[in-house]
Amino acid sequence: MDSCASPSNVLRASFTLVSVQKEEESTTQCHLPLAALVAESGSSQSLAVAGTLGPFKVPMVSYFSTCACLSDRRKYPSFFRTISSDYYQAKALSSLVKRYGWTWIGVLQSDNDYGRNGISAFTKEVDKMGVCIAFVGTILRTYPQSKIIEVVEMIKQSTVKVILAFVPEGDLYPLMKEIVKQNITGIQWIASEAWVTAARPSTPEIFKSFGGTVGFVVRKMAMPKLGPYLKNISPYSPSQSSFVSDFWETMVGSANFTRNSQVCTGKEKLNYTDKFFDVTQVRVTYNVYQAVYAIAYAIHKLLFCQKDKNNVLRQCLNVSDQLQRVSFVDRYGENVFFDENGDPPASYEVINWQLRGGEVQHVTVGYFSTSTDGTYKLTVKEDNIRWITGNSIPKAVCSDTCPNGTRKAQIKGRPVCCFDCITCADGSISNRTGAADCTLCPEEYWSNERRDKCVMKMTEFLSYTETMGIILTALSLFGASLTVAIMIVFIHFRGTPIVKANNSELSSLLLVSLFFCFLCPLTFIGEPTMWSCMLRHTAFGVTFGLCISCVLGKTIVVVTAFRATLPGNKLAVQIVICVLWLIINPPFPEKVLKYYNKKIILECNTGSDAAFYAVLGYIGLLSAICLILAFLAKFISFSMLIFCVVWLTFIPAYISSPGKYTVAVEIFAILSSAFGLLLCIFVPKCYIILIKPERNTKKHLMGKFQKASL
Repeated sequence: MDSCASPSNVLRASFTLVSVQKEEESTTQCHLPLAALVAESGSSQSLAVAGTLGPFKVPMVSYFSTCACLSDRRKYPSFFRTISSDYYQAKALSSLVKRYGWTWIGVLQSDNDYGRNGISAFTKEVDKMGVCIAFVGTILRTYPQSKIIEVVEMIKQSTVKVILAFVPEGDLYPLMKEIVKQNITGIQWIASEAWVTAARPSTPEIFKSFGGTVGFVVRKMAMPKLGPYLKNISPYSPSQSSFVSDFWETMVGSANFTRNSQVCTGKEKLNYTDKFFDVTQVRVTYNVYQAVYAIAYAIHKLLFCQKDKNNVLRQCLNVSDQLQRVSFVDRYGENVFFDENGDPPASYEVINWQLRGGEVQHVTVGYFSTSTDGTYKLTVKEDNIRWITGNSIPKAVCSDTCPNGTRKAQIKGRPVCCFDCITCADGSISNRTGAADCTLCPEEYWSNERRDKCVMKMTEFLSYTETMGIILTALSLFGASLTVAIMIVFIHFRGTPIVKANNSELSSLLLVSLFFCFLCPLTFIGEPTMWSCMLRHTAFGVTFGLCISCVLGKTIVVVTAFRATLPGNKLAVQIVICVLWLIINPPFPEKVLKYYNKKIILECNTGSDAAFYAVLGYIGLLSAICLILAFLAKFISFSMLIFCVVWLTFIPAYISSPGKYTVAVEIFAILSSAFGLLLCIFVPKCYIILIKPERNTKKHLMGKFQKASL
């Protein structure tokens, strides 16, 4: 029946066919009711017929209706088809989009069940893949030209370079002509099976805008035995149907082929080179062939149905039930069967529009198939495809994929496929393209400049190899050497009055303590370890405690003119503090991350701040007492003044200096105070001993003492 793509026409025809015809004057006594129907091509028409025939259990087998909605067995219990459902075509199309990374596409749908349901199924699939639909255009063959132009303008204003048209050929053709008329090119078209192999748009003129079109179509088959049958069609045969006249008129251009009034001469010849007679690659025709044979097998089984052992015809119900159980291999080796929804197994060919020899060819470049376990596979021969852009795959993105080291930032009011790429913040990376978020580096790592890799933070400590470390080491060794030199001078000239007058025992002990004070900074330089951390703070506390105790002893000697005792008790207190410190909460090496983002500061944690400040406090107490008493001895007072000033300025500098500079400040304070004591107390005496020996007499010393007393 010819429905002219009208659901109302096909519905009227279906009611006519399913009704029992009246008896007419003929040799046949009655007409059998309709057993099955092979129809319809359009999904909307099939929906109308399937809904009508369903209650009557009259099966309908469609050869070209693909709408997934027809698989609903509750609404259409007797509908079958020999073409794959759009459910699978949507999966095939989405697999193609995913394969080539197209995330920003436009879609066109026909204003009927085929287009709307097809695009709905496709949208559900691509939503899972992060693909954005830029626009949805709706067209229909009966639309006025103004609506066609609206869709064309929407395409022109959009930035998309890939468009899917899920539209029958008859609905799409007016739009195709308008696109060619306005010379819109550079768009990669994706076709549904309804138009990808259609003959009417496959012309060089349409190819200018639609060249390189890629789409899916049902598999083709060669049916050589169909050729002779088609070539024997004649309007003069009494067995021919009424459609033959229309066919003959189309092919040879003549009409009125009735036996009583022949307009043609009868010698007309058909052009067997016409595509109509090419049976080497038929598609829809093969679907019709399978539909007819499936119905034939079902009727055969129904006619020869056998009773079971209980004498009950359980399986011999109607043609529809037999169709559901049909399973056979046709003469071309294809398995023919229907699943629980009346659908055949899905299988498609990937078609590419190519211009060869001035004609548009539909070249097979791949396949899509499903398996019984529900998985599907898309195979494409990449080298055989000719895109609208030539051999290069078209690009279809709203925003380019964010490179490594950046993250996507959504643009307000735009789809998720449209975004800006923002560089990852310091300390975070993205090591893959298209990252939605940046990943924070672990605590001891930091991002490189490209923000695509976490690298180990640079470890910082005061080392012997850097300039500051070399200078401080040199000063430390110089101070220790100078102390040894002064000690040698004092030992060599121990019998002179100036050495005897300065209490040689205290002076020697003071020089020894200063020697260790100069060596103490060496424990502060280098990578901190557990032993170096414990040694540096305790050595500092003990040596400076001994040093200040000796100075205090010398000060008492000068002030009281009595022989001073060795500073054993004063040093014992400092030793007790240091021992308790090491036992209770000793210093330890620590990685400090708070000062710098890109550096790890290795330093010694004091362990117990109370113990550390107790050591400093005790040294400060002795220094304060010594300073007060030392005003009567000018060199001692000056040395203690330097010592106190240095350590008073050390505290704020120590607190505010981060990292290795904290250690440098502490070393500088140690060296400054040690040099201050050494130079102010011993250098003047060495000057007299070595440069002015004439002053190194008892008379001279007594004269100075008397002046000091007056």
